[in-house]
Amino acid sequence: MFARRSLPLALAAALLVLASCAAPGPQIRAEYDRSVDLAQYQTFAFFSPLATDKDGYQTAVSQYLKAATRRELEARGLRYDEASPQLLVNFGAKLDEKLRVDQTMSPTVGMTVGMGGYYGYRSGLYGSWPLYTNQTQVSTYDEGTLNVDLVDPARKALVWEGVAVGKVTQKTLDNLQPTIDSVIASIFAKYPLPAAGMVPAKP
Repeated sequence: MFARRSLPLALAAALLVLASCAAPGPQIRAEYDRSVDLAQYQTFAFFSPLATDKDGYQTAVSQYLKAATRRELEARGLRYDEASPQLLVNFGAKLDEKLRVDQTMSPTVGMTVGMGGYYGYRSGLYGSWPLYTNQTQVSTYDEGTLNVDLVDPARKALVWEGVAVGKVTQKTLDNLQPTIDSVIASIFAKYPLPAAGMVPAKP
């Protein structure tokens, strides 16, 4: 069975889905309530506590997430208003251990070398082409998931969700804040309302 790790490890891992330049980037998806006009929302704030907070205090990861998300929302014309937000933002993160099964074709030793019977006449003087057999390799890897939820507190309903899922690496553990910025920017690239300057404003 796949094991779910503790939140601090899950948090760091889920935010590393863009960590390796050599590895494929994460899968980004988004969903929203199509009966809701997202343009109606003008203000936002953050859940307290956030799901990414730990033991009653706000983690550094939560602070990085808040800063990156605030930047993305303000670029789309929303204003931070802790007193009367029309949207509340929450974050979720998890880490799952996955199994990977790979099958490869590997050459065996030429069947005539060192063999008796019919093939003994070659006597090791020469061998035939190699034979190939299937080899199965089983390994584990960590898959991180980061969710960004936008909630209408008046309706108590989720109106937009952005998700990043990808294989976890360790390459940017020492550069967590820029990694978070990159992941959040990739998620909000799926937001229906573009950031100012990205696409000409609609009339």
